[in-house]
Order: sequence, then C-alpha cells, then structure tokens
Amino acid sequence: MKTLLTNLKKRHDITASKLQRNNELFVTVPNNQAVSLVTYLRDHEGFSHLVILSAVDWLEEEVFQLTYLLNNPELKQDIGVRTLVDRNEPVMESIHHLWEHSATYQRELFEMFGISFPTSPRMEEPFILEGWDGPPPYRRDFDTLKYAEETYFPRPGRTTNDVAAYMKEKLYPEDDND
Repeated sequence: MKTLLTNLKKRHDITASKLQRNNELFVTVPNNQAVSLVTYLRDHEGFSHLVILSAVDWLEEEVFQLTYLLNNPELKQDIGVRTLVDRNEPVMESIHHLWEHSATYQRELFEMFGISFPTSPRMEEPFILEGWDGPPPYRRDFDTLKYAEETYFPRPGRTTNDVAAYMKEKLYPEDDND
C-alpha cells in the first residue's frame, strides 16, 4: 500500500492519507480530482469494485465528506478516496459512467443529504422517501422531533417516558427507593 500511495502522490494532490490496516488505505483529495483518482485506481491499479459511496455531514465546517470505497479483488486491498463538498452548494461530479450501480448511491445521497450529481440518471425521481416534502433528513441540522411534532398528530393514550428512568424501572424493579 505504501508503493500505491507513492504512485498516487505523483499523479494527484493527496492532502491527507492514513493506512488503516495493512490492506486498507484512505486518501483525501480536492473534489475536482476525486473522479480522476477513482478512474485511475480502477483502470490502472486494479480497484475494479466500488464497494460503497457514502457521506458524512461536517456541519460545523460546512462541508460534506464523500468517501468512495474501492476494492482490488486480486490483491484483497481496499482504498477509500475522500473528498469534501461545500455544504451550501452540494454538487459533485457523477461516477455512474464508471460503475453503473453508483447511480443508486448517488440518488440516495441526493435524497438524504441534498448532494447533487447532475449527470447521474434519475436523480430527481423519488427513491427512498416517496412523498417526502421536508428537507434532507440525514443532514445534521434536520430536527426530527420538530418534524414529527409538525407532521404527525398526537394519539390518545400515548405517553412519553424519560428513557433512563424507564429503563431503570424495567431492569431493576425492586430498587424503588432510589
């Protein structure tokens, strides 16, 4: 993996790297180099399988971190390519031309985080949240309690319990003197 990292640094602007295990490396690149890097890894380094495309919302830094996890089945190695996308203008180049199934991940990230991949097919069609009219629910500033209170009516007979007290009562019923 160290040789791979050396080769990648010659071709791309690697801003950070971490060898997670002997067979797993993570690298970070500017978002304008992410697609060219994953293309290089697929076409020249044997990382032919896209395992997953995921996102993390770094609300305080106002960015989303995208991670493309690729696998080289022959060498049994994984590499994660990380890049940051502006949270206020969350647009990223699509990779569906490299791996067809990435369109599914990209649709999910669009629906759940609001990250757009403009050339990806069926981006605007409802995917997981059919009929949803709220903001993207995986964003860290999405208030689930507020959304539930505004969307769903209270049902008679429902009570709200303090979780810690309720679990203590259920787990230790004989300790009622505390």
